[in-house]
This record gives sequence, structure tokens and C-alpha cells, in this order.
Amino acid sequence: MTSLTYSHVGATRDGSLPDGYRHLRYRVRIGVGEAVLGRAAEAILTFRMHRAIGTRIITSGDRAAPGVDLTVGIGPLRAPCEVVWASPHGFAYGTKEGHPASGEEAFRVELDDAGQVWFTVTAFSRPAGALMRAAGPVGVLFQHLYARLCGRALRRLVTVKR
Repeated sequence: MTSLTYSHVGATRDGSLPDGYRHLRYRVRIGVGEAVLGRAAEAILTFRMHRAIGTRIITSGDRAAPGVDLTVGIGPLRAPCEVVWASPHGFAYGTKEGHPASGEEAFRVELDDAGQVWFTVTAFSRPAGALMRAAGPVGVLFQHLYARLCGRALRRLVTVKR
């Protein structure tokens, strides 16, 4: 088993992101009500959201749960990760050896007091190798784009067609 490549495991759970990393906080409204919340959580926890944006996801389990290994593939890039925490409404994965970055990324949904459903991505990362260091600001833009694509895909997945 390959170990995680960072020491602040689980920091995305409460949002206290560690110093020395780039931070990402993205939030978008995806719908209204308990039904949308349930559909969104299911799409996140079963990796459907990730697959809906065209990423190749190889997992050691059908659902996100601590210890589940996954490899996220985008184009020629392969990024090995491990689920480090999961809740009824989301999960986070941490980077493993061979990932171009080092850090953690969380995907979750929540229902606010007004019944609005919000999707959030919370992450901290830094380059783990030459590829990400060379990418510089483009790597940061890619991470922000990935979060937005996840939000759009999730909104499509939870919208009921009539």
C-alpha cells in the first residue's frame, strides 16, 4: 500500500486548511430541497459526479469510504488517491505517491436553512513533482476549473427532467 503524501490528513473536514499549501474553496448552489440533497450526495459518494465530467475513475470500492483507493485519470494524467474521510453527504481524498500534487480535496453537499442545496469543494495542495511545478499558475487554474466542472455536472445529475 502506498502512503499518503502529506501530513495534514482530514484537514478538509472542518475547513482548517494548513499553511504552506494553495487553498481552494468553491461553493455553488445546485438546487432546492431534501430530494436534491439526497441525489447529489449519492452522485458524489458513488463517483458519478466525477465520471460525469469525463474523468476516468478506477476505485477499489463502489462508494467513497475511508481507505478506498482511487485513481483519477484526465487525459494522460493519472492521479492516485485514497479516501480519507466520508460522511453521508460527501468525502475527501488525499494524494498518494505518483500524484502530481500533494494534498487533499473534499466534495460535499449541504442544505441551508432556506432549503437551498450547496455543493462545495475544499482543497489544499502544492506541487509534488516537476510537472506541477512547471505548470505553475496553469495548475491552479486547472484545479479551479475542475471544481466548477464538478459543480455543473452535479447540477445536471440532480435536476429532474419533466
